[in-house]
Amino acid sequence: MNWQPSASVNHLRIRAQLLKKIRDFFAERGVMEVETPLLCSTSVTATHIGSLELKQHGYLQTSPEYAMKRLLAAGSGCIYQISKAFRQDEVGSFHNPEFTMLEWYRVGFNHHHLMNEVDALLQTVLHTQAAERKTYAEIFTEHLHIDPHAVNAETLEALAKDKNIHVEGKIKDKDTWLQILMSHCIEPQLGILHPCFIYDYPASLAALARIQSGHPSVASRFEVYMHGMELANGFHELADANEQRKRFEENLRERKELGLPAMPIDEFFLAALLHGLPDCAGVALGIDRLVMLAIGSRRIADVLSFDFSRV
Repeated sequence: MNWQPSASVNHLRIRAQLLKKIRDFFAERGVMEVETPLLCSTSVTATHIGSLELKQHGYLQTSPEYAMKRLLAAGSGCIYQISKAFRQDEVGSFHNPEFTMLEWYRVGFNHHHLMNEVDALLQTVLHTQAAERKTYAEIFTEHLHIDPHAVNAETLEALAKDKNIHVEGKIKDKDTWLQILMSHCIEPQLGILHPCFIYDYPASLAALARIQSGHPSVASRFEVYMHGMELANGFHELADANEQRKRFEENLRERKELGLPAMPIDEFFLAALLHGLPDCAGVALGIDRLVMLAIGSRRIADVLSFDFSRV
């Protein structure tokens, strides 16, 4: 039995140095560090995120997002957190069921302001060049020669077959095909020379982001890529409690159609939104992947003291 750490001591030292730089970055900007519970009575309703349930005790959090927004609604001001998060069935080169997330919220920011700050953090911590920014439509046009807002599911399925992408089962919805093509054909080419921000996602992929009116309507959402790896996901945060409840209920309908277990809706979170979430933008960034980039590794085990195979 191999009891040794999966990461070298030198890699753990680099990790510690990065965490210090992150805390210094936020201290200089007057952003308060907070802690919220890892164990929660509810979890996310999203169909693509697996929650770890502890019998009789609740769920291990998939993200500190809901609790942090409750703090924002209570008047905390700008906050950040470096926290453990847990997701079921996520094991691989880039994934571990237990991982570390940096999440922060900036009151008075929109997603473009927050992209500026994420870019500044990456330049400070990883000494990157200034990032490039492209819309979701631009990258699909550039790499696959299609308009993701106008194309239909049948065309996307045919394109996936043309790219030798084979999936099990019948996929009918457009968003799933977009995500498959994004992950297989586009993501590996993003952020090779410098970080790449993708923004203005289709409204149907908004998650917890605001929707911008227009033709087509788009979500106030961005993702950040480096060396073909997704690093962060950010929103101009939805503050409408009624709209958020509708999205949760739609998630539950999708879960039922897919045969996934129903998840309880977080009524504490919705009550906080009803009380009033300040105008803000927030982002979640994977610390483990950040360290992977710092040491030039493609294996998450290289930056964890003990990966899942050793616990």
